[in-house]
Amino acid sequence: MTTVQLNQLPVADTKARLPRAARDTDPTGGTDGEVVHPLAPTPVFSAPGRGAFAKVGPRQMGELWLPVVDRRGGWSKVLLPSRPNYSAGWIRTRDVERRTSPYEVRVHLGSRTLELFYEGRPSGSWPVAIGTASTPTPTGRTFVLGLIQDENQSFSPYILPLGTHSDTLDSYGGGPGTVAFHGWPDSSVFGQAVSHGCVRVPDDALTSLREVPLGSLVRIDDA
Repeated sequence: MTTVQLNQLPVADTKARLPRAARDTDPTGGTDGEVVHPLAPTPVFSAPGRGAFAKVGPRQMGELWLPVVDRRGGWSKVLLPSRPNYSAGWIRTRDVERRTSPYEVRVHLGSRTLELFYEGRPSGSWPVAIGTASTPTPTGRTFVLGLIQDENQSFSPYILPLGTHSDTLDSYGGGPGTVAFHGWPDSSVFGQAVSHGCVRVPDDALTSLREVPLGSLVRIDDA
């Protein structure tokens, strides 16, 4: 492996575009729940030990935890929160703290429902609002990137940004088009396709989602 100059690498954050990133080759698949936390700024490679294209650090919207989708020797392939959607990369396993999340979130766009699973068993299901036909909620697997508390928000006291972005909006509300879970004050939207791509959830769903550890897998499908 060649020497990597970290200061020359872009940060793989939610604002970045990383055309050299590896791809998630199984975007509908599950994982075993492993999530990892970089202990220091760490290079991300397109293949184990080759093609450094970005770096990740310990914090991003709080502590940064990333889901592991593949392993090879002393390397872990993780999902990244950057564009294009399905961006992934390899990091050295020795450079991260490892944990297992018992949670998984599944969003079904066809039925406009959200399911929460704990240790593989359903623990809640709710109707949700999803993106319109012109600003659809992107499909594929992603993860819970952060938990933002803002009691001053008129529409949601908590927002959970995900590691995926709108396919039609480059920016929204001053941000980079990051898709999120959040509440909504008007319950008539649930079960409807009315958002700009985010998933609007009822209050009790938001309360449950607040317990989901950062890095936990989120799968969004057309069912």
